[in-house]
Amino acid sequence: MKKYLFKETSILPLIGFRIIFGLLMVIGTLRFLFNGWVHQLYIQPKFYFGFIEGISPLPGNLMYLPFILLLIGAIGILFGAFYRISTILAFVSFTYIEVLDKTNYLNHYYFVSLVLFLLCLVPANAYLSWDSKRNSTIQKTVVPQWSIRIVQLQLAVVYFFAGVAKIHPDWLLHAQPLAIWLQAYRDLPIVGDYFATSWLAFAFSWFGCIYDLTIPFFLLGNKTRPYAYFFVVVFHIVTWLLFPIGVFPWVMIFSTLIFFPATFHEKWLSKVATWFRWEKDKNVLPSHYQTNKIITSFVLVYVILQLFLPIRCFFNHSQTLFWHEEGMRFSWRVMLMHKEGFATFYVRDKNSKREIQVRNEDFLTVGQIDQMATQPDMIKQYADYLYTQFEDSLFQTIQGPFRMHKPSIHAEIYVSLNGRNSQLFLSKKHDLQEKKYTFAPHKWLEPFTAKL
Repeated sequence: MKKYLFKETSILPLIGFRIIFGLLMVIGTLRFLFNGWVHQLYIQPKFYFGFIEGISPLPGNLMYLPFILLLIGAIGILFGAFYRISTILAFVSFTYIEVLDKTNYLNHYYFVSLVLFLLCLVPANAYLSWDSKRNSTIQKTVVPQWSIRIVQLQLAVVYFFAGVAKIHPDWLLHAQPLAIWLQAYRDLPIVGDYFATSWLAFAFSWFGCIYDLTIPFFLLGNKTRPYAYFFVVVFHIVTWLLFPIGVFPWVMIFSTLIFFPATFHEKWLSKVATWFRWEKDKNVLPSHYQTNKIITSFVLVYVILQLFLPIRCFFNHSQTLFWHEEGMRFSWRVMLMHKEGFATFYVRDKNSKREIQVRNEDFLTVGQIDQMATQPDMIKQYADYLYTQFEDSLFQTIQGPFRMHKPSIHAEIYVSLNGRNSQLFLSKKHDLQEKKYTFAPHKWLEPFTAKL
């Protein structure tokens, strides 16, 4: 294993990946800034569903700072300038932004955080970079094989486990939720009638499953790689046209180029070198990478972790993953469910038994309300927040004023999953203040019983 990991290989695929990923990060960050999403998602809300307790947004317009730092880091990655500082800056800034609110969680944001972390560790500035131009002693034409294979592995994990997740009755036997989503295009001229048919939804569902399960293996084969990449391009462009998933399809299309050999990257990187008038130092010393137990252990632990997270739900006795979502995040279950929830919260005074119905709009944004209504951990977080807002508060009612002491928080929530009729998700009988959110099955949630 050590010989395999530290076998020397051309650095060019890694350099190409650094430039492409850095450019996409720059575009993505600018897109976020110019579309006003910083204010909408990180300044406007009154409450945030944080991943980590104690980490909160910066006050007011200071929240633009981590995005500016992310942009600076992304530019540094693109040009290989102050590379270690740039990668760490980008990784910390991006990950900080993502842990602020679960409302904004997307699988591809998680993927970006992982890639930025890996870029912190690999020598992707050792060639065709500002750093290597200023300091020719760091120039390298080869790298240990692990520094490229680990990025390829990360991409393969995303594809493969997205395919494993699609081996599900809703996806394969009912073409859900695609059958719902494709209806949005039924009024298109010429092709609209096809989107209204069930066979197209089934075709997309089965192709998506087979594609995700097999594409990593075809990309690894020299003979099958060009054909596999054609399907990569077609698949992601189609998903980009049909579904509002931002720049993720382009990230996958261009990131997948790391599977191509050095001869492929040499052609387009030579043009980049000409544009920036970069010349390789003629006195580049040969590299001799020694096996390293620390790196070997890191790679092994990282691989095990990436293989465990997507399957951890199988160690949980949750009746339906899509219903309770225990082990849903960080598992590459992409676009597999269409959930709609309607949540009504109540604050009840334990002494007088008086009850107040909460206007969720007074505390949460529309996006937060939609996400919270179907996700147990967010429901619990919101209940805890309501307790702090209503505890020891004075209220005016028709019966006269009363003060709320140690309120109990209740919710009645109905949820629809993949086109099924709504069913009770959380009963009002539970005092959410007495419930704890753990990794064990949530016994305070209703079992899934609805059928298609």
